[in-house]
Amino acid sequence: MKRYICELIGTLTLVLFGCGSAAIAGQTLGTLGIALAFGLSIIAMAYVIGDTSGCHINPAVSLGCLIDGRMNVKDFICYVIFQCIGGLIGIGILYFLITQADIGGIAATGLGANGYGAASSIGISMIGALVTEIILTAVFVFTILGVTGNKKTSGIAGIVIGLTLTFVHIMGIPITGTSVNPARSLAPALFLGGEPLSQVWVFIVGPLVGAVIAALIYKFIAKEAIEG
Repeated sequence: MKRYICELIGTLTLVLFGCGSAAIAGQTLGTLGIALAFGLSIIAMAYVIGDTSGCHINPAVSLGCLIDGRMNVKDFICYVIFQCIGGLIGIGILYFLITQADIGGIAATGLGANGYGAASSIGISMIGALVTEIILTAVFVFTILGVTGNKKTSGIAGIVIGLTLTFVHIMGIPITGTSVNPARSLAPALFLGGEPLSQVWVFIVGPLVGAVIAALIYKFIAKEAIEG
């Protein structure tokens, strides 16, 4: 249960500070600032809860670990449930803060929701958004499996993972807002409803497919070389 609670806390933090930065100060921070908010959240949590739960705080990461044999099905299911709960609590806190400020409410801020078409800065199509999320997540999960699977780099894994999340956000924010994390996408979509909710399946399916691809590549091509 401690591991599950850690996943809840970690996902709450990631969603609150990442989506919060995008929703409240996105125009001031810009793409790089928002990307750093997500990345630094991972780094912070990795060195607090990493030894307890592994700091997945992302169903796609947990799926990659499941495929690689690092966790069992029961833990995977519980991790995903608590990650989603953490995401919902994080967005709930953000929702409250926005309602207490004179910034136009959740409709104006968007709660950091992902989207395509009119909801994308560059008007990416649904297929384009799906492919983007698959690729970005595959790179992210592949990096996580590699850096945590190597004893030589495991000590700096939190920094590497945080910086990797930052760089996938730098590319992804103008395209879809960057998900690579179903729990991070589901929470704002549920609060907003409408178009974000109708589009959220892309940001659940894409990251999960990307995680499967990353785990299979790691397991059958790179694992032996990385882990020795």
